[in-house]
Amino acid sequence: MRFFHLIIRNTQVAVGDQFTGTNRTGRSDCKYLIPVILSVLIILMAGSAATAAAAEQLNRSQVHDLFSEAKSLFRQAEKAAATDPEAARSFYRQSAMRLERIVSAGGIENGKLFYNIGNAYFRMEDLGRAILNYRRAAQFIPNDPNLKQNFAYARSQRVDRIEDTQKTRMFRMLLFWHYDFSSTTRSVIFAVCYALFWAALLVRIYFRKVPAGLIAGAAFVGILCFGSLAADYLRQERNPGGVLLADEVTARKGDGITYQPSFKDPLHEGTEFLLIEKRNGWYHIRLNDGRKCWIPENTAGME
Repeated sequence: MRFFHLIIRNTQVAVGDQFTGTNRTGRSDCKYLIPVILSVLIILMAGSAATAAAAEQLNRSQVHDLFSEAKSLFRQAEKAAATDPEAARSFYRQSAMRLERIVSAGGIENGKLFYNIGNAYFRMEDLGRAILNYRRAAQFIPNDPNLKQNFAYARSQRVDRIEDTQKTRMFRMLLFWHYDFSSTTRSVIFAVCYALFWAALLVRIYFRKVPAGLIAGAAFVGILCFGSLAADYLRQERNPGGVLLADEVTARKGDGITYQPSFKDPLHEGTEFLLIEKRNGWYHIRLNDGRKCWIPENTAGME
């Protein structure tokens, strides 16, 4: 299982006589002054919060130090795995914690970073968090061979064998570019097609030397990529994906433990789903095979 290297990538206020305390009719203007004072205070507080957040964010040197520590801990865990499994688990856990701090406090998100986190959790036999981070990595590097191999192997270790619906399999086959290309790749293709479309159109208007097929092709591919990006955005907004993290979860028919179980057998860690609704500390989810149920919020993690 390969451990990747990280790729780090004056307002002027005019004050008139209405703020002097009395207006031209002699009535107090405090009712106008109070909203202004509150607005200024809100702006100052927001600025202070933004400054504090910026101060808490890790700088480049701290990010590199954390990653170096994480890599060193991972290597120590690999050496200890054969002779001292408990020590190895501790090293893996510390490695994952440092990588997660890079994400949370460093503001850095990329495929190789999430891949590394997934590897650490997989070595700890935490299948749910491993799959969750592999899913996150796949949003950035869906075609990376190491990620695909580790992701597929982690999925094969799950207790629950929940297959995709026939409709989903058909969509994955017909719309392969939507599933196989990362959002970054599709964004670049869209930008290139957009620029090519307008450049070719202008050249054709003035010189009539550009075939209409080129313009139509650029427009077609651009529309496909834009539609794919829009579909991703809508899915993330409406039905984000998640993974069960608890060892075993009893799925219910409603948002409470008083409801009857949805299935004869419980669900297990690593099971993937789409979120339909969040209510009262419960998730209403749809499994890959189309079945729906409710699970406690604290038993799952979201992308």
